[in-house]
Amino acid sequence: MRTSMLRSIKSLATSPSSHILRRGYASEAVPQRKVTVLGAAGGIGQPLSLLMKLNPLVSNLALYDIANTPGVAADISHINTRSEVVGYASDAELGKALEGADVVIIPAGVPRKPGMTRDDLFNINAGIVKGLCEAIARHCPKALINMISNPVNSTVPIAAEVFKKAGPYDPKRLFGVTTLDVVRAKTFYAGKAMVPVAEVNVPVVGGHAGITILPLFSQATPKANLSDEEITALTKRTQDGGTEVVEAKAGKGSATLSMAYAGAIFADACLKGLNGVPDVIECSFVQSTVTDLPFFASKVRLGKNGVEEVLGLGPLSDYEKEGLEKLKPELKSSIEKGIKFATQ
Repeated sequence: MRTSMLRSIKSLATSPSSHILRRGYASEAVPQRKVTVLGAAGGIGQPLSLLMKLNPLVSNLALYDIANTPGVAADISHINTRSEVVGYASDAELGKALEGADVVIIPAGVPRKPGMTRDDLFNINAGIVKGLCEAIARHCPKALINMISNPVNSTVPIAAEVFKKAGPYDPKRLFGVTTLDVVRAKTFYAGKAMVPVAEVNVPVVGGHAGITILPLFSQATPKANLSDEEITALTKRTQDGGTEVVEAKAGKGSATLSMAYAGAIFADACLKGLNGVPDVIECSFVQSTVTDLPFFASKVRLGKNGVEEVLGLGPLSDYEKEGLEKLKPELKSSIEKGIKFATQ
């Protein structure tokens, strides 16, 4: 059974869609890179920290949360991979966790619970993100910020305003992680098109909630002859993926494991870009002029300075054009809500 499991991991590590489990530490000269996870003891933070420990591009892994982080760090530190792991807890240690970080991943915050309104969730998580970004601006202003904390459509604009207030703001270094939408779109498309999922690519644009998520199945590869009804159903399932998981968990959790995987994929892409790997392209919610909105998710080319190029949308189907116009008012409202919160 152990042999079978190791064979499966090896197979996953060599697939085109996943690079995070490759183990090439000894012989390859890779730069020293520090990754900090803020919210490392949470439902997303723990599996995300585990996946970052498995990434051979990471030399130092700093885990921060308000409680329980030393235990998580001790547990993960026993894994025989390259990175050294240190756990930090309490506000007093946040600066140490951030100092010298190349990439900061932020899954911190609370999931929506029964009886909690969206405004309740926004106010809690927005406050957490604002405080963490103020610390980032002080201790590692050059780091690439990977924002996972929801609502991403608002937390990324909050972060931008915090960084503007703190000093020179570099929009190339701030990312909203929308990779889970891409992961879902690839998985659902592969199942419907009956093609190997490892070969699938589907751009997902817009935002990171509900109808603001717009998978561009017309650009999916390999091409499949799907009906309009199938495309509509795939789009809705991608948009409602989070709800699907919450309902399956019967209110006892949300999409923590798949989000951790997606977060690790995007962080890996950022590290590759920093290390000079050419043509690293992922979808992300960034400051953008692709539409008339100040922030928008689309394909971006990653490099040594973060965003090297924000790529255009490409040709859209009539259905996708309609979806784009429908999402704009809601995304605009979420962006403005974040900016208003940060500037109050």
